[in-house]
Amino acid sequence: MKNSGFIFAALIVLLAACGGPAKKSNSERNLAADISLKLENIAEGLHSPVAATFSPEGLMLVCEQTGQIRVLENNKLIDKPFLNLESKLVKISGAYDERGLLGIALHPDYAINKKFYVYYSAPSTEKGFDHQSVIAEYKVSTDPMLADAASERILLTIQQPESNHNGGDLKFGPDGYLYIGVGDGGGAGDRHGEKGNGQNLNTLLGKILRIDVNTDQSYGIPNDNPFVGKGAKPEIWAYGLRNPWRFSFDKNSRQLFVADVGQNKFEEVNIIEKGGNYGWKIMEASHCFDPEENCKTEGLILPIAEYEHEEGISITGGFVYRGKELTRLTDKYIFADWTGPVFYLEKKGESWIRGTVSLAAKPSGDLKILSFVQDNNAELYVLTNQEVGPKDIKGAVYKLINP
Repeated sequence: MKNSGFIFAALIVLLAACGGPAKKSNSERNLAADISLKLENIAEGLHSPVAATFSPEGLMLVCEQTGQIRVLENNKLIDKPFLNLESKLVKISGAYDERGLLGIALHPDYAINKKFYVYYSAPSTEKGFDHQSVIAEYKVSTDPMLADAASERILLTIQQPESNHNGGDLKFGPDGYLYIGVGDGGGAGDRHGEKGNGQNLNTLLGKILRIDVNTDQSYGIPNDNPFVGKGAKPEIWAYGLRNPWRFSFDKNSRQLFVADVGQNKFEEVNIIEKGGNYGWKIMEASHCFDPEENCKTEGLILPIAEYEHEEGISITGGFVYRGKELTRLTDKYIFADWTGPVFYLEKKGESWIRGTVSLAAKPSGDLKILSFVQDNNAELYVLTNQEVGPKDIKGAVYKLINP
């Protein structure tokens, strides 16, 4: 693993490169000490496990990209799936395919109403699109190990022009609303539309959305969403994102951390503000992208951290650690790159510094890090694959433990 530093851009560097004032980034070039941890093997034999969550009873519900939700009970993988959505998915090609079953979130009142939500890729119902992203609600049957497949209620569909940059994460915020990460629609350089989708407030692509699922309609719009009544899509909470693959809320500060997958050179971590513009495709991280020089940065919010592609090629967002077992990680944001490196960010005053998490007991061969999961005690798990897509059953679940 390379140990070169993140490129933490100071404002003066940004001004020189881009010629305009963006909202200040409080990040530096500093490096923190490395932390050594260990991977404990929890389960194997999964088809590209891309997302997971824990029920109040402690069941781990794991989404396989190929469409099944699997149950882990007391670290044992149950043969019968919790829910099988394979028949609803667009045909997945295998290697490097970014479509499939991508996200899951339990309703805040799941213990009472047994509702949960999924994000999956279905065949498009409109001409000219590759597929459509579906956000749907399901209920658990009388058996807590089995969902009611007939209970589907579709909340939202989003037409996707390309097969990639789908986003796919779902999280309920501390306010009780459902937050949805949606990519820019794919294709290199956000090429759809005059200014791309990320900067277009009349499309849901390239955004973080915020909706109310507790309505009699498909979904409701919270009154305090920033673009309500402003001639824009009212679901939008933040924009200017390329592919917000994984995000999370800090249990203490309630801040929303989003890891946004980059294009040619940089990966980035953002803290999301209401109505914030995070720059894509004007900027890639804190660097001008389109145009490459002298881009207009007025009002853009810079990432708290970024790294170049010599460190990795696709960021996987994680969590601020709030558990009890790994005290060295307390207050630190843990994340990774798909290619394997694991990192942390630590706030020092008004700046963020990064360190590397060295992992013992890693399996031989490539380890693709697809997602992080937080259990009911705020301990962290890692979802991995040893393939570049869902073509083989080489996915696994690991827990981060002390060495």
